[in-house]
Amino acid sequence: MVEMSVIGIALDAASRSPIVLLRDPSRRRQVPIWIDQAQAHNIMAGLNGDPSPRPLSHDLMVQLLAAGDLHLERVIIHAIEDSTFRAVLKLSHDAPIDAIEGAPDHEPIEEIESREELLDIDARPSDAIALAIRTGSSIWMLEEVVAEASIAVDAEADAEDRNEFRRFLDQVSPAAMVRHLQSRHPKDEETDKEADKETDVDNL
Repeated sequence: MVEMSVIGIALDAASRSPIVLLRDPSRRRQVPIWIDQAQAHNIMAGLNGDPSPRPLSHDLMVQLLAAGDLHLERVIIHAIEDSTFRAVLKLSHDAPIDAIEGAPDHEPIEEIESREELLDIDARPSDAIALAIRTGSSIWMLEEVVAEASIAVDAEADAEDRNEFRRFLDQVSPAAMVRHLQSRHPKDEETDKEADKETDVDNL
């Protein structure tokens, strides 16, 4: 697997749809993932550390994870099917042994050792990336996915694309954004296609 870093958001020159850019450690390959405007806003807010007067959906998810004593260990983007990326959240949870192995009920729960359980949760890559940014978790991609979906890096063009997207955000109003999202096909490019097969990621 390859650990990827989030470089930023760019705009597709033809469709004007936002793209999140992931880059490998060599900085010679990057993977573009097409997302919608709302996801782009959430990712940008996380990257910039912009405070929100009310919690965004991914801020709420982070709070729910903390309330349930769940920790996002890493994100794995493990497949691309029909131009649709698939990802999984790897969560850990400290579960009391008495809940797992039938330890005596009279034993105080705070004195019982805990052990880590790993949970796999299927997720859209854009949601997974937004959560990873907010929790400081790593983002990984299978090498075969990187090989299939990556493009050569053009740093100068990337910088201009990101600047163009920031200018776009500065100009669009919230009402216009809502109209734009409502006008889009309900099944966006990234995730609403159902795959015909499931990928086993238990051992990743």
